Amino acid sequence: MTHLIQTALPYIVVASHVLLVILFFAAISHKSWGKDITHFIGKHALLLGSLIALGAVSGSLFYSEIVKYEPCTLCWWQRIFIYSQLPIFLVALKKKDRSVFTYSLILSILAGILALYQSYVYMGGTSILPCTALGGACSKNYVMEFGYISIPSMSLTVVLYFLIIGWFNRLYKHENSHS
Repeated sequence: MTHLIQTALPYIVVASHVLLVILFFAAISHKSWGKDITHFIGKHALLLGSLIALGAVSGSLFYSEIVKYEPCTLCWWQRIFIYSQLPIFLVALKKKDRSVFTYSLILSILAGILALYQSYVYMGGTSILPCTALGGACSKNYVMEFGYISIPSMSLTVVLYFLIIGWFNRLYKHENSHS
């Protein structure tokens, strides 16, 4: 079962990248063909944010606790910024507090900076930070599929989902305040 999940995850990430592009263009076109998508995602943004955080935490724990990939320092920092969003979104979902996206934005940007930097290192860039991963190299590629799908790129994908869901939330709030 573990092997099946490891094999499927990169394909799921690629499919989610296609969805991200569609969502991006729907948000840009929120006054025309993207209106229904914007409304639906904006209306359910708190639930979607919670599910994205839950998926990110589950995926990260799968790699470290089941597959036994040792997280490096950069991975731990990304986890801090992404894991903390799960309880924040769950509380916001319960209270129907859409201001959670302000906090999510800050945490996502910080995680995104780290994910971009680690992706740069994964693609052959020189690391300027010490690393604690097994073998001592943050550039150790545990996952590399399709020439770009790695654990840092998966983290960056999660960050992009938080950002785009926040954007849809903002469009939804703006739409409903002028109705």
